[in-house]
Amino acid sequence: MPGQLPGALNAAQAEALNEAVSYQAGSVVSRTVLSAPGVGSVTLFAFDEGEGLSEHTAPFDALVYVSDGEAEITIAGKPVTARAGDLVLMPANQPHALRAVKPFKMMLVMIRA
Repeated sequence: MPGQLPGALNAAQAEALNEAVSYQAGSVVSRTVLSAPGVGSVTLFAFDEGEGLSEHTAPFDALVYVSDGEAEITIAGKPVTARAGDLVLMPANQPHALRAVKPFKMMLVMIRA
C-alpha cells in the first residue's frame, strides 16, 4: 500500500507508540515496526510484571526507550532502573537482560551500521 513503510508504520503520520503493542498477562509481546536489512530495526515490546528477557549479547549497540511502566535492565552485571521517559544504551558485546518491575513498554532500536 502506498505511504506505508515495512512493519506497517504509516509514513508522514504520528503513531501512538503505547497503543501499538498491548500487554498480555504473563507474556512478552513484541512487534517489529521498521526493519532495514544491514542497517537496523525498531521493535516495540510490552512486558507483563515479572516477565523479561534472559541475559544475552548482541554484536551491535541497542537503544531502549521506556514508554510506560518500569524495568530493571542489567548491563554487564550493573542493574539500571528505567522508567517511562528514560533512554538506556546497551553497548555492543556487553551481556544484558531485562525484567519488568511493573508492566512496561519499550521501543528497542537496534543499530547495525
